[in-house]
Amino acid sequence: MFQDKYVFAQLTAFLNRTQFNNYVRKYDGNRYVKHFTCWNQLLAMMFGQLSNRESLRDLIVAFEAHQAKQYHLGLGREPIVKATLSYANQNRDYRIFGVSGYFRLVPHNVSSILRGKPEPEISADP
Repeated sequence: MFQDKYVFAQLTAFLNRTQFNNYVRKYDGNRYVKHFTCWNQLLAMMFGQLSNRESLRDLIVAFEAHQAKQYHLGLGREPIVKATLSYANQNRDYRIFGVSGYFRLVPHNVSSILRGKPEPEISADP
């Protein structure tokens, strides 16, 4: 049997956790948090986006179905509850995730411009 990391865990390996933690400290994102940190929230929302979940309820159902694999996906041992995820989405500063996502995209665009390559055009037509 092939024993390697899950694809989701391999994708999260590309994220710079140190830089993300700096943004969390800057915006005081983990204040009064016991177990559901900003990192866990980021991974949960990424999982929902990549697995094409339509709602928080749908995302929680997926987490409950994969509860045994949750630790190996990088989400920790505690089960994720809809109320906890909803509260975190409502009360945490959005700039933590916006700034980290922005700096995740910008270096690629800047390096392609500096090398003289044109930026790809984004079209709304399929």
